[in-house]
Amino acid sequence: MSRIAFLACETTLPGSGHRRGDAFEHDLMVKSLEPALQVAGLDFAVIDWEAPLEAFDDVDLVMLGSAWNYQDKSMAFLAKLEALEALGIVVSNPAHVVRWNITKTYLRELAGRGAAAIPTLWLDRLNADDAHAAMDGFGTDRIVVKRQVGAGAEGQELLMRGEVPGDWQFEHPAMVQPFLEAITKEGELSFIFIDGELSHALRKKAADGEYRIQSLYGGTESAHEPSDSEATAARAIIDALPFDAPLYARIDMLRADDDTLMVMEAELIEPYLYPEQAPHLGERIARAVAKRLKT
Repeated sequence: MSRIAFLACETTLPGSGHRRGDAFEHDLMVKSLEPALQVAGLDFAVIDWEAPLEAFDDVDLVMLGSAWNYQDKSMAFLAKLEALEALGIVVSNPAHVVRWNITKTYLRELAGRGAAAIPTLWLDRLNADDAHAAMDGFGTDRIVVKRQVGAGAEGQELLMRGEVPGDWQFEHPAMVQPFLEAITKEGELSFIFIDGELSHALRKKAADGEYRIQSLYGGTESAHEPSDSEATAARAIIDALPFDAPLYARIDMLRADDDTLMVMEAELIEPYLYPEQAPHLGERIARAVAKRLKT
């Protein structure tokens, strides 16, 4: 029987004393995947990605799962994935996809391939003067500053004109974007693709007084039936990837004032795939995994 490993980390593993507030999402993914993989004749195990290589001795395929501390250990994470591949283990998504996706400058490449993207400044560091210059350049009084290597809105800041302290600095390589009202009105739309095919879509809304849509900040999700034009816009991002469609992808999009859907993120590393909005997600993934083990 082939064995599938779902990677987790110290902050998502059940029983950890340092479990994240959103670790319940790990539990929901496992609940969706484990029975579906077993029905498909596939054994299933959850393994900490930082475990020794010996822990993967009998593993045939690894899913990156809920390795949600990778952004602070990115080089070690990539090295582990490459070591697993060197052992002949199928890694999904593969190390070369992770290397491309791990720094958000990939969005610049997607835009160069014709993808509709949010206007973005890419800066190694920035201070208060840089922040105000960005506001002037975007013609806005609010900007969002994000880490170029980051996840889950960690370290993200919303800055408003006149409220940025003179000694403010952002100490990470950054991406700077105008704040778009759509995030608090319509919300963010996410499109889940399994093996290149659209599985389901959802709308993510921020809590009152918030703009971050993650569950850690009180965000909520609901199933969304995409229009043909919305599905086509999300499909265009998959088609713009510089490699074949991976096992899974979550395309997060936000609507512009002219109704264009713009890509916010193409999440290809360890995205949460929202099984609550897709009762058959586990079966879809099981079929895609089985296909990869046969090729």
